[in-house]
Amino acid sequence: MNLKSKWMLSGISSVLALTILLPSGANASKLSELEQKKQEAQQQQNQLNSGINDKSQKISNNASKLEKLAAKIDELNKKIGETEAKISSVQAEIDQTKTEIDELKKSIEELEHKIAEREELLKERARAIQLSGGSVDYVDVLLGANSFIDFIDRFSAVNTLIDADREIMREQAADKKLLAEQKAQVEEKLAKQEERRAELVTLKSSLDGQKKEQAGLVKQLKAEQNRLSKEKSNLEGELDETMNLSAELEKEIVKEQARLFEIARKAEEERQRKLAAEKAAAEKAASERAAAEKAAAQAAAKVKSSVKSSSTKKAESTYKAPTPAPAPKASSGFINPAPGRLTSNFGGRNIGAGNENHRGVDVAVGTGTSVSASASGQVSYAGPRGTYGNVVMITHSMNGQMYTTVYAHLSRIDVSVGQSVSQGQHIAASGSTGRSTGPHLHFEIHIGPWNGARSNAVNPMNYISN
Repeated sequence: MNLKSKWMLSGISSVLALTILLPSGANASKLSELEQKKQEAQQQQNQLNSGINDKSQKISNNASKLEKLAAKIDELNKKIGETEAKISSVQAEIDQTKTEIDELKKSIEELEHKIAEREELLKERARAIQLSGGSVDYVDVLLGANSFIDFIDRFSAVNTLIDADREIMREQAADKKLLAEQKAQVEEKLAKQEERRAELVTLKSSLDGQKKEQAGLVKQLKAEQNRLSKEKSNLEGELDETMNLSAELEKEIVKEQARLFEIARKAEEERQRKLAAEKAAAEKAASERAAAEKAAAQAAAKVKSSVKSSSTKKAESTYKAPTPAPAPKASSGFINPAPGRLTSNFGGRNIGAGNENHRGVDVAVGTGTSVSASASGQVSYAGPRGTYGNVVMITHSMNGQMYTTVYAHLSRIDVSVGQSVSQGQHIAASGSTGRSTGPHLHFEIHIGPWNGARSNAVNPMNYISN
């Protein structure tokens, strides 16, 4: 939990402890303070919930990124495996090529040896010709034959020598050509294999680099994930504390409303007792007046019989019986808190922000119109409150039942928390504060205490008696 939240919770807890210890005279504004602290705690909860939702969203986003990175890493691993398999295949081909090169080298060595031998043979022939005084004259050889058989032998020998020379020259040329081709083939084959192997090694190096980079990102995301999870856990801990505090505040508010209800109940009992006493006194006075009137009538009858008829007529014409005084009327239920036209009824409505449940009625009145208490009771809240704007709440006791009336969007508040008010007493002036589309009075009646979202509101028009 951060230091600011701890200070706030500590401060609210201190207020709770002090308000419990203060006497009733000192905590006249206790309910208002508790409601304000509850509102602050609710705002804190909303902020914490928002923070938790934000962390959850980020954690979800990171998890999605991690899944994508894991998939990419798997794909890279697959490519790396394929590349390594290709490298192994190329290496096997290179090894095979080296074997072939070794065989070609042996063949080349043999060719070179044969070529060298022929070269030596040809050199020997050339030296022999040179020693004999020039080129060999095969005609002289033939003409020098002693007999026809010798001529045939010499002719055959000459042809053999000529063919041998030609064959030697052809073989020498062919072997040299083959030697050159084999050398070129070996060099080309080896160069291609080495080039391909170098490409695959480069590709593997690139894939290894990508894999390393992806692994680094995974590490960073996991660290971020751990950080977000820790922050979310801390926020959830703070939320639990504020919710526990809200529960404590709720209990204190219920106690305070019960205390105010008890005050209102006793005040109502006292008012009913006074009304009963006034009624009894009025009935007694009426009985006494009736007795006096009866006695006066009896006296008048006696006078009438003892005086002359003319005097009696004159007396009768001047006598007038006293008119009984009207008995005081007791209030019956709630009254209209302000004169005006009803513009919005209780229940479902839509004023541009979507369907909503209207917990009271709206009365069209100009700004500054006097607002009166709908019934006698104790002021339980007086001040600004969210969409209500400036609002007054009064706790009432009627026939042992608690009621709460709400007067909202006020331009001015003229009562304070804990103050006793009587039915019809001025408490505020109408206005357009809070969530309001124009000057009017928003009026609610709740059976029991006002309890915010867990509304126990009823239609005021079913309870207003005039």
